[in-house]
Amino acid sequence: MTFQQRYAIDAKHWAGAKANAPILAFLGLEASLETDLAAFGFLSDNAPHFKALKVYIEHRYYGNTIPFGSAKEAMKNASTLGYLTTAQALADYAAILLHIKEKYLAKQSPIIVVGGSYGGMLAAWFRLKYPHIALGALASSAPLLYFEDTRPKFGYYYVITKVFKETNKRCYNTIRKSWEEIDRVAAKPNGLLILSKKFKTCTPLSRSFDLKDFLDTIYAETVQYNDGFWVTSVCNAINANSPNRKIDILDRIFAGVVALIGNQSCYNTNYSVHVTNNDMAWRWQCCSEIVIPVGHDKQDTMYQTSPFNMTSYIEDCESSYGVRPRPHWITTYFGIQDVKLILRRFGSNIIFSNGLSDPYSVGG
Repeated sequence: MTFQQRYAIDAKHWAGAKANAPILAFLGLEASLETDLAAFGFLSDNAPHFKALKVYIEHRYYGNTIPFGSAKEAMKNASTLGYLTTAQALADYAAILLHIKEKYLAKQSPIIVVGGSYGGMLAAWFRLKYPHIALGALASSAPLLYFEDTRPKFGYYYVITKVFKETNKRCYNTIRKSWEEIDRVAAKPNGLLILSKKFKTCTPLSRSFDLKDFLDTIYAETVQYNDGFWVTSVCNAINANSPNRKIDILDRIFAGVVALIGNQSCYNTNYSVHVTNNDMAWRWQCCSEIVIPVGHDKQDTMYQTSPFNMTSYIEDCESSYGVRPRPHWITTYFGIQDVKLILRRFGSNIIFSNGLSDPYSVGG
């Protein structure tokens, strides 16, 4: 199988091959190249100082890097999606980086690979699998240990709960109580219609789960992509009225939604309505090998308890793609059951950076 793979090169600050100036390579994640160029500032911030060549590579099956001629064909079934694996993606990056070194006569220029989140895992794995190509790696917010064999004691939602609680205890308590209030209203004869109107959903709710999932995503993204003030902004809106004033708890929650997303004519709570090609590709990866067991555990006190259920996860993947997830494959292939041993023997020059408010830091 052959296909065209997008990558971008910026030589503005590069001192050149004769100076053996370094190459900073951003390894694309589950997004289009344009998103990568806009969202990750590490290369732009550091290229002038190190006089480095900047390289951004798009991940296969994302953006415009689509095999089989079209996204429709590429996403057709398990046979065509079967070429979407981490091992294949790493091999793509290796081939492109070697090509760039040859094209720019930069045989002696060291390569540092960089990535964030899933891309951070790819950066670490690339350094382990291709040490002859990459001299080092920066793995930012990389949940390298968030798999079935290396599951952390506290999970993703534990950090989200912690951040909200530390930001504002009253806001945290309002969110914590809201789930039961949603259940109480939903149980009424016209309860789902009441909830639909209260939260201005674009389509009437057929189940309360969709609203809860929508709010779950709001809180998670508020913390994970916190721009310095998002959590505070949401909490300020939830707390806008005096606690002595009797304001419906769900009206407070809706105010938090508006604070983050903005005032809209309606709010889409059904994410399956607008599924992009990138969404489909990532869902396949999560079903085939990137099985990260995220659930609401007992210690995630802002949420109703709902632990990760591997049985239902497998059933969903088999129903959607006809494939059975391999929850142990990543830890087996990359050998991270004993990550300290691996890093000590084979994994030098890898920087793992995490913010303590980052939900994935528990597995980073």
